[in-house]
Amino acid sequence: MNIKLTRPIACFDLETTGINVATDRIVEISILRVQPDGNKDSLTRRINPTIPISKESSEVHGIYEADISNQRTFKELAPEIIEFLDNCDLSGFNCNRFDVPLFMEEILRSGHEFDIETRKIIDVQTIFHKMEKRTLEAAYKFYCDKTLENAHSAEADTTATFEILDAQIIRYNGLVNDIDSLAAFSTFHKNIDLMGRIVENEDGIAIFNFGKNKGRSVEDILLNEPGYYGWMMNGDFPLYTKKVLSDIKQRIG
Repeated sequence: MNIKLTRPIACFDLETTGINVATDRIVEISILRVQPDGNKDSLTRRINPTIPISKESSEVHGIYEADISNQRTFKELAPEIIEFLDNCDLSGFNCNRFDVPLFMEEILRSGHEFDIETRKIIDVQTIFHKMEKRTLEAAYKFYCDKTLENAHSAEADTTATFEILDAQIIRYNGLVNDIDSLAAFSTFHKNIDLMGRIVENEDGIAIFNFGKNKGRSVEDILLNEPGYYGWMMNGDFPLYTKKVLSDIKQRIG
């Protein structure tokens, strides 16, 4: 194993009902947990999302409503998943923009607690795109010289993700082999709300990263345009984005 770990890292992948972070749900989660000594174990669970799976999504991952109608819900499975992720940093392919935000939506919706802020997150896709700009299957072939069988199966994707990350460590001399550096390198912005709607600028100030107020201070907008807060809190934004916005508002009074 090439990557240097000081605590376990969990590579995870989600299959979902669709691609809307705020409204779609998980139908399968697979986690590969790798210990600093190289030992690995995994957890894969299918989940009843309690909402329909889009036809387009089922055609991609091969999971249909009949396959998961008798499975437990995320709320029922959450304690087991949270325990499995105890003390783990996280990694995935496109996890910064999709898997982590959607996972946190499920956590908040279920009423359980999971402290995402204490964990380093390494997005293998971001490293790949910065270095090669290709897809997961191409990344697996490029870094590991293997053909990815059963692509879009959560378990196959998580295994491939860790193998790619481990191969990236020895391919690129410019990558610093520690979790803090890899997590920093695998982000384009310093996100505050996971989805990148609110980010830190170069001065460490929280700014909006979308819409008419892109680049403007969140605190300034909340103080001078209070209606914008109400619009976001009532809008179709992820729960975690709303939580971050509410925390900032409470802090400034």
